[in-house]
This record gives sequence, structure tokens and C-alpha cells, in this order.
Amino acid sequence: MDLSDARWRKAARSNSSGGDCVEVADNLVGVIAVRDSKDPSGPVLAFDPAAWRSFLELAKRH
Repeated sequence: MDLSDARWRKAARSNSSGGDCVEVADNLVGVIAVRDSKDPSGPVLAFDPAAWRSFLELAKRH
């Protein structure tokens, strides 16, 4: 997966002290990418947009 054009942003609910941060790139066609901000060259989780929306809806309920 080519992530060279990914625009990463820190998730709104991430810890403000610099730890436990998740970054999301939602500007890519057909994929939402998620990574750990402490390891930007590490592994990336990729979701199709429908699965990402379902995840967010479920997370907001809990």
C-alpha cells in the first residue's frame, strides 16, 4: 500500500500529553489508514471506509 500521500492527523480523543496517540489518514482513495504516532514508520492498519465508519459508530457508543 502506498502511503506517500497520506496526511496524518492525531485522533481527537488521543492523550494530550504525547502518549497513547493514534493518527489517522483519511485522505486516501478507498482506504482509511491508522498508526501509532510514537512509531510513524511502524505498522499501519488499513480499513475500507464502511468498516471504519462502523468502528467509529461502535466506539462512540462505549
